[in-house]
Order: sequence, then structure tokens, then C-alpha cells
Amino acid sequence: MEKNMDHEELLVQLAQDYYYSGLAVSELSRKYNLSRYHITNYLDEALKSGIVSIQIKAPVARNFQLETRFKQIFDIQHIAILRGDGSSDANADNVIAYAANRLQPLIADSHVVGLAWGGTVHSIIDHFKSELNEDLIFTQFVGENMKYNSRTGSTRMVEHAASRFEADYVTLPAPLYVINQVVHDLLPEEPALEHCLKVANRMDLLFCGIGTLSSVDSIPAWHQAKDQIFPGVDPADVAGMLFGRPYDIHGHFLIPERDTTVGTPLEDVMATPRRFGVIKSKFKTYAALGALRGKLLTDLVMDEGIAQRILTAKDEV
Repeated sequence: MEKNMDHEELLVQLAQDYYYSGLAVSELSRKYNLSRYHITNYLDEALKSGIVSIQIKAPVARNFQLETRFKQIFDIQHIAILRGDGSSDANADNVIAYAANRLQPLIADSHVVGLAWGGTVHSIIDHFKSELNEDLIFTQFVGENMKYNSRTGSTRMVEHAASRFEADYVTLPAPLYVINQVVHDLLPEEPALEHCLKVANRMDLLFCGIGTLSSVDSIPAWHQAKDQIFPGVDPADVAGMLFGRPYDIHGHFLIPERDTTVGTPLEDVMATPRRFGVIKSKFKTYAALGALRGKLLTDLVMDEGIAQRILTAKDEV
């Protein structure tokens, strides 16, 4: 009986690590010192025995009429606008789940995938189905956002994504912003950064949430040095943040003569064939409007409540 109880406890722990924590089969194999074959069999057993219960939800409906309108107004080819059900939390969850489902095949067809940071990106990765892709590399393409102890930090994000696909990853061990011009210009030549930047320059795809200036203000070091990071930029003109850079309501990047962002040059980021953005907050309406007007993203997923707000804001500014 004790042996059976121990076995059941193992099934529970494996199921929690696999379904809740998102550990890949290879990680479970190392953690529990079991072969991948046994791990797979135990996960199947947990499902058949009722320890794990999987609920399948019907696909979220899309507002195709509104999507067509956005394509006509903003000339964006890949857009998904999901119908809401009156619950903002449910809408946000649907946006994340749909974005992950739409991203998964794009990632499978890519060789180098760039990641930003933040809760939206982390939640999307959590929704990916685990699969093996040994020819895939996840990479940072800008420096670290200084959230070193957070699961949503830049470095941990590429590790998290790579574990879902059992793929490789490279990190950029440098801060997001460097205001000293000499240091900034010489950093890309450092061996510790050079490899990552070369990999990032070959991105087929990048995905990100849409940020605002509050994301910079949330980091004390950046908040205190904001005037030096973005010299000559009026905070009132900043509608949103993408790729570490601020932009206005018309989608023009507000870059001073010297870009203090460490990482892939902006023109190379914008040359990435698929730039996939996700917005799940109504408070980022103006940020989304600016990104659409400037064609900063090739793909965008949102719900119809946010889409309607964007159309209203378009007529106001």
C-alpha cells in the first residue's frame, strides 16, 4: 500500500511539473532521474487514472468584420480581433491563448525567434504545447530590463521559451540602456555580446507585448535616468514602447541623435519578417494605435473591446 501511495505521489508531482510549471519531458527526466519513455508513460497514466483532467474549450470567435475594417484602415495583413464575453479577465485569457495557438506554427517554421519581456510574453509561453525543435534558437535582441529576480525578466524569458521546444537559446548579458556613448558603441564588439547579436540579426520572427513609458518608470534606475536615456524626448509625446524604444501616436520612433538602447539596431529589428504583437489591456489603446499607424508590427492580436477603443481614439487624435 505504501508503495502504491508513493507511486501515486510521483504521478501527482510529475503532472504538476508538466502541466502547471511547464517543464519539458527532458527536464522531468533529469529532475526525477527517469527515462523519457517512463516520464511519458507516467503522464499518460496520470491522465487515465483521473489525477489529471483536461478540459477542452471551444475556439474563441473572431470579429471578422472588424478585422476587415482594421486591414483597410491600417494596412495590417495579419490581425485577429476576438469577440468578448463581458469579462475583461476572460477576454485577456482568450487573447493570450489565441496568440499562443497562432504563434506555435510560426515558431515551428522559424530558425531564430526573438523575445521581448513582460507578463504578456511569459503568459503566452506558458500556453505553448511542448514539442521538440532542435533547429530552433530563441534569442534576446535587446539588453536586460534589470528584472533579474523576476520570471518575466529578459534572460529568464528566453530560457522559458526554449524549454517548451527543447531548443537552444542565447542571452545578451548587458543592460537595456547605456548612456555612455563610448561604452555603448564598443559593447557590441565584446565576445560575450557579439554572438547573441549575430544570432539576433537573423531573426525570422519576434513576439512581444506592447509597452508604455510606465514600463521604464517601473525600474528605478531607468526612471531616475530617463532624461539621459531619452534626451530631448517629451514624455507627453510618448504613446508606447516597442523594442526598448519610445514612439508617438503616429508611430514615429522618438529616437534622439544617439540611440542608448543596447542590442539589435532598430532598422534590423524592423526588417524582421514577422513582428508579432499582443495587446490585452484597454489602458494601452494609444500605444496600440501608434503601433498600427507606424506599421511597427506585422501581426496583432486583441479583443473587440480594445479594437473599438482604438477606432474611437483614431478619430480623436
